[in-house]
Amino acid sequence: MLYIRFESATPNAHGRHTGVFGLANRLAHTGRLTTADRNWWRTNNDWFDAAYPNPATTDPTLFDKTKNPVVTCWFKGSATHLLDRVPGYLDLLDRYGTDWVERRTPDPGTVLYEDDVQVVTRPAGVWTTPGRAGGLVGGARLD
Repeated sequence: MLYIRFESATPNAHGRHTGVFGLANRLAHTGRLTTADRNWWRTNNDWFDAAYPNPATTDPTLFDKTKNPVVTCWFKGSATHLLDRVPGYLDLLDRYGTDWVERRTPDPGTVLYEDDVQVVTRPAGVWTTPGRAGGLVGGARLD
C-alpha cells in the first residue's frame, strides 16, 4: 500500500509539517481568503467532513499531544475519490503563496488509527521518501 500526504514544505515553530487541510484552514481562519475562496474552502471542507470518518471521533485521545506528541495523517493511495479533490486545495495554497510538498511512502510510521481511506501514524523519524514537490518554493514551481 502506498500512503500519500500533502503538507507544508517547511516545518512550523514546533518542527512539524502542517497538513494540507490545516494550511487551508489557517488561511481561512486568519481572514486571508477572498469571499469566493472562502466559499470554496467551506464547501469543500464540508464535503470532506461528510466523505470519510474523523479519526478523533473513534479515538478522542488520538490527537492529544500528551499521549501522542506527533501524529500525521495519510491518505491511502486507493482513496482516489478523496485524492481527486486535493488539487483544489493545492491550487488554493499556491494562490496565497503557501509552500507545500507531496509525500509518498509505503511506510508512514506506526499506525495509531486506520480506516478504508486513511491512516494516522506516529512518524518513525524523518521521512526518506520525498515524493513530488509542489507549490511555490524559491519562486519556482517544482512539479
